[in-house]
Formats: sequence, structure tokens, C-alpha cells
Amino acid sequence: MATTEDAVKTLQSKVYRLVKPYQIEETVVERELRRGEVAVKPILGSICHADLRYYTGNRRPEALAQKLPMALIHEGIGEIVDSAAEEFAPGQKVVIIPNIPGDPSLDKAEREKRLNSPETLEDNYSEQGKFLASGTDGIAQSLLIMPALCVAPIPEGVPEEIAVLAELTSVSHQAIHRVKHRLPGAKVAVFGDGPVGYITASLLHYHFGLPTERLRVFGAVPEKLSAFDFAVTSNVNEYDFRSSEKVDLAIECTGGKFSSAAINQAIDVLRPGGGLVLLGVTEELVPINTRDILEKGITVLGSSRSSFRDYPPVLEAMKNPAFQEALRKLLPEERHEIRTAADFDEAMKQTSETPRWKKTLLQFHW
Repeated sequence: MATTEDAVKTLQSKVYRLVKPYQIEETVVERELRRGEVAVKPILGSICHADLRYYTGNRRPEALAQKLPMALIHEGIGEIVDSAAEEFAPGQKVVIIPNIPGDPSLDKAEREKRLNSPETLEDNYSEQGKFLASGTDGIAQSLLIMPALCVAPIPEGVPEEIAVLAELTSVSHQAIHRVKHRLPGAKVAVFGDGPVGYITASLLHYHFGLPTERLRVFGAVPEKLSAFDFAVTSNVNEYDFRSSEKVDLAIECTGGKFSSAAINQAIDVLRPGGGLVLLGVTEELVPINTRDILEKGITVLGSSRSSFRDYPPVLEAMKNPAFQEALRKLLPEERHEIRTAADFDEAMKQTSETPRWKKTLLQFHW
């Protein structure tokens, strides 16, 4: 762990903080750059539904009271402007990894050891860890101080607008990776035609090699489902889940008020001994058919975050032109240019008022 003796220099950061729902204010803070850390200037960010839940106040009051004021945004890329880690130099473009382990090593050898060690869930769910824009300031600031373990170089051949999707893709990667032993010969169903469902399904096809005929996506909006041209698609309002062909693995990416319906439909379509992965996030308790979970012997796995280990394979996958083409469907025609706190507030407000399938991109100008 870092100590005061590890401090290399003190740097200032301009921060756009959410102080209460629908109110963004600018402040300036000082941060210490320590050995094994890098200073990153955010370049491009993307708004997540989690950011919108904070912005609109759709979190439990006790959570808002505990976490605000706080800078939002955890999906983004940046440029290193200062480095106290020997493997990084100013000018490098990197993906920002928001999941900061509770004990980020500052020694290069130890960092490499952790990157190559057997995977565990410790980094994801440790109570000592931090997550950007969830209790600690996120990417909406001019300078982030990050452990070197928590930035990943953007490979040549991966455009910045594709790399900004790495965090969202890494969450799907971790969930799939945890059940990849089930994939050989398996039939898989993905529930949800939003961005999470789209990235999960595209990753299954383009990275994990699941063929179209063994990948089915369930959604409710025909226009959204039409984008899944690498999978078989079905409308949940027309499909007979009880009598249809069964699947070996179901991944629920719906979340929100439709979580219960999607989870129970997944239970219906799963064969005995199947696996159910929950990726969708909801603030409410949802009723699910535990009787059929028990009678079918279904394994249920929850997964909501990723770690630094997920980024190298995700960025390698993003070098695939076919995968890039699929991901581009999520990119908007225009970006929000962010020069002031008011610009950022307006981008958050517009996105919350007019939700759409494509991501909202924030081009930061500091």
C-alpha cells in the first residue's frame, strides 16, 4: 500500500461533481501522485445507466446520502500526462479501469504477478476496493490519479471510439468467462436487446466463437433486435417459452422493471442442469420462480463488474474488424463536447430525458 513517503508530487484536478440529483458543480481538488501511479487526463467518456440513476436520484436515499457529492462516469479513455510507473510514459492513450483493488501494489513485479495469477473475484467484490463513480470521484474530472494496474494501453488498430466501450465489454467478458466451460456445444440465450445484451451477445459470437445457430437473443423491440444480425432473435411477446427448444445457458441482461419477467422466462427456457447468469441491474427486489430453479437444478450466478484481468483479452478482441463493425452500431453520430460543468450537466440531462439504444459519448476538453 502507498504511504506519504511514496508521494512524487501534488497535482490539481478540476472536478465536475454531482452534489444532488440534477445538480452538477465544478470544484478543484489536489491529489498526490505516488510511486506506481499515473496521472490520466480523460479524453472520451460514455454515460452508463448507473450514472443516470445517480443523476436522476433513482438510487436509495441512503446510498445517495453516502456517496454524494461525487464525479460521475466510469466508462472512458484518457491520455497519460504524468507517470510514476516505469511501464507508462506521458502521451500514451489508455483505457481507464474503474475497479481499483483494495491493495493495488505499487511494485511493477508485483503488478505483473497479479496480472498473470489465477483469476479470483477478490478484486471485484472486496470491501476495501474502490470503484470510480460509485463512492469515489469518477472520470468527469481533468486529472485522474490511478494505480498503474488500473490503466490498459490501447492497442494499435483499436480506434478510440471503440476502446471507450472496453469497460462495458469487460463486464460481459467476466460474466461469460466465468461460465465458458459450459460453452462447447451449448445453446445460449441472451435476454435483453439493450447495449448490455448487445455487447454480451456480440462478444459470445465474435470473441468466444459461439455460432449464430447456437445463440438466441430475446428482446421486445423489433428495431433493436434487427441489429443482432449475428444471432437468432425472438420477440419475448410472441415466444412460447414453456414449449420451445431448451437452452443450456441463459444470460439475463435486461435489468430494471423487466428483470423479473426476463429471469422467469430464462428459467422456463433452460434445460435441467442449465446455468443462469444475472447481469441486469435493478434497484427493486424481484420475484423469481425458485421452485423450477430447484427442480431443474439450475445454477445461478451473479456478475456485475470486471477487473483489470478482463481488459487485455477485451482489447485484443477489439482488434477484430468484424467485432469493431458490430460495436459501431452502438456509437452515436455525434458526441457531446464537454468544456464546462454546464456542458456536462446538459449532456446528463438530455440523456436522462431521451433514453436511446446508442451510447452517449462525452468528448472532454480540459
